[in-house]
Amino acid sequence: METATASAKVATRFENILFATDFSAAADQAIPYVRNIAKHYQSRLLALHVRPVVVNPMTQPSTWAIDIEYARSVDQQNREQLQAAFEGFPTEILVEEGEVLPSINKAIEKNKVDLVVIGTRGRTGIGKLLLGSIAEEIVRNVTCPVLTVGPHADAAPGTRAQFREILYATDLSAESARGATYAVSLAQEFGARLTLLHVVSEAHPGDLVAWADVQESSKELLRKLVPAEAQALKKVEYFVERGDPAERILDVAHLRQVDLVVLGTQVAKGIPGAATHLPMAIAHKVVARAACPVLTIRH
Repeated sequence: METATASAKVATRFENILFATDFSAAADQAIPYVRNIAKHYQSRLLALHVRPVVVNPMTQPSTWAIDIEYARSVDQQNREQLQAAFEGFPTEILVEEGEVLPSINKAIEKNKVDLVVIGTRGRTGIGKLLLGSIAEEIVRNVTCPVLTVGPHADAAPGTRAQFREILYATDLSAESARGATYAVSLAQEFGARLTLLHVVSEAHPGDLVAWADVQESSKELLRKLVPAEAQALKKVEYFVERGDPAERILDVAHLRQVDLVVLGTQVAKGIPGAATHLPMAIAHKVVARAACPVLTIRH
């Protein structure tokens, strides 16, 4: 199995953070994380709300003037709400109309955003709504890391964004190193304990390689993802489990009481929307059920 080694000097910084909101309770759940991360890195904040187009073929021309004026009034209320939420932080408020993903991508490119933060209801199946299915679309398509705060993320005051325990789950592909770089850097920045996890599918009858050998070889690959000097800074632990990847990630996250899960995602070539490095279905399941935020790093 081909894998890669994380760079010796790890220094990930979030200089420009974009918070995307629909003003739901799910989106509000992410605000304390935005504030604390921005405070730690002294980041510049952008708060973005995207609303539907006011004037469209479905509305009567006779109501356009009233609709536009009402939208302007609501936009101003939304700006004031965001300004209050991020009082004391250098924040640019963006209210756009149109579709969410193109607006986010435009803001990322224009402002050199290196972290997007969203809240999600974490619903699955046909019940997914705004910042549910859209959150999944954002994770699939934006090029920078995305911090998703799901419905079960710890809401206790004073605990948000205190990253003391970080879990990085990987399939040990060659793309793993980029996600590991973020996990190691965050562990260094916050003085957190770092756990690296690789989940192997259940063994099939007739497998010739002993499980103990699989564990040892996988742990050796996990060790290669962490620079030696990073291992010396704080305790780093390695786990190799077998079973359903999402279930095992969630189990280990619960057992370790982690404050942040880091996942790498890799969009597969030739298959629109598919992923090979920890498939998106796994990432979505983890986000929907994790008791902490999930940081997804797209290769």
